[in-house]
Amino acid sequence: MIKFLDLREINSKYRDEIVQACTRVIDSGWYIQGAELKRFESGFSAYCGTRHCIGVANGLDALTLTLRAWKELGKLKEGDEVIVPANTYIASVLAITENRLKPVLVEPDEWTYNLCPTKTAAAITSNTKAILAVHLYGQLAPMPELMALAEAHGLLVLEDSAQAHGAAINGTKAGSWGHASGFSFYPGKNLGALGDAGAVTTNNDELATTIRALANYGSHKKYENLYQGVNSRLDEIQASMLNVKLKYLDDETIIRKSIAARYTSEINNKNLILPVDKKAIINYSSRHVFHLYVIRTENRYAFQEYLTSRGIQTVIHYPVPPHKQIAYEDFNELKYPITEKIHDQVLSLPIGPALKEYEVEKIIEVCNNF
Repeated sequence: MIKFLDLREINSKYRDEIVQACTRVIDSGWYIQGAELKRFESGFSAYCGTRHCIGVANGLDALTLTLRAWKELGKLKEGDEVIVPANTYIASVLAITENRLKPVLVEPDEWTYNLCPTKTAAAITSNTKAILAVHLYGQLAPMPELMALAEAHGLLVLEDSAQAHGAAINGTKAGSWGHASGFSFYPGKNLGALGDAGAVTTNNDELATTIRALANYGSHKKYENLYQGVNSRLDEIQASMLNVKLKYLDDETIIRKSIAARYTSEINNKNLILPVDKKAIINYSSRHVFHLYVIRTENRYAFQEYLTSRGIQTVIHYPVPPHKQIAYEDFNELKYPITEKIHDQVLSLPIGPALKEYEVEKIIEVCNNF
C-alpha cells in the first residue's frame, strides 16, 4: 500500500538529530520556556520575515489567542464580524466563536479554494472588523488584494497559515502578510513536530506581548497576572524537534512541488479536476507549497475505492463543511453551493517528501486508468 503520508519514513531521515535534540533537552533539566523554544521562535520568525514568533500549544490556540489578544487590546469586541472562507477546516471557525465573535462565511473561489476578494468585499458590513484568510491546502490566499481591501475598510487580517509553511507571493511568506498569523506544527504538516505544537507570528510588539502573557496563564511576570489567561505553551521537546526539521523545510517543499508538477502535467483523466494554474505549478510557483494535492471528481467514492483496490491510500479533506456540522446547527440551513460542491468532490492524493518515484508513477498511471 502506498501510504497517504508516511510520517515514520519522513522523520527517520532526521532520527539521529531528533534523538540528539531530545537528549539535549532531557539532560538540560529545563522543559518549559527554555533555550530550545527561544531558538525556534527566533529561527521561525526569521524564516517567515516577522519580528515576533510566539510558540503555543497548537494551531487552534494560535488563532484563538490572537483574536483574544485583539479583544484585550480593544481592537475587537464580542459580536464583531469576522470574514472567513466557508470551506475551511472547522478550526478556523472555532477560533472565532470561542471568542464570541460572529463568523461570516464567504464562498471561496471555486478553483483556488481560497477567499475571493470580490466576494469578500461584498460581505463587508459596518460590523466587520477582521478577515481570517485561510491558505488552504498550502496555497496562499490572494493576500495583496485582501490586504488592500482590509486597509480600505480599517480591518484586521489574521492569516491561518496552518497548511502553508514557506508559501510566498513575490518573496513575502505566509505569516508575514497579515497583522498576525497562526501556524500549526501538527505532525502531518509540512513543518511538523512529533506531537501538537503551534505558533503565532506578527510584527506588532504590543500584540506579541499580549499573546505571550495570555498563553502563560495571563502572566507577564511570574505570579502576577494581567489577564484571565490559559496554559498554551510550546514545550522544549517539540521546539527542539522543530529546530531540527526547520533546516530541511525548503528541501522538502521542493520535493512536494516536483511531485505536484508531475501530477499536474501527467494526469490527463478528464474525469478529474486538478489544481488550478498548471503553468505556475509546473514552474514550482512559490505561492503553493502543496501541503495537500487536492483533486475533484463527481465520482469521488468510486474513485477512492478504485485507488484503494490498487494499493493507493487517499484522504478526503474535508467531507463535511463547517456550516453542516452538528456543532454549528444554527448554520445548518444556510446554503453555500460552491463550498458544498467542493466538500462533496475533493480527494487528496499522496504527496510528501518520502514518496518514491515509482510510487508517483503508479499513482499517475492509476489515476489515468480510472
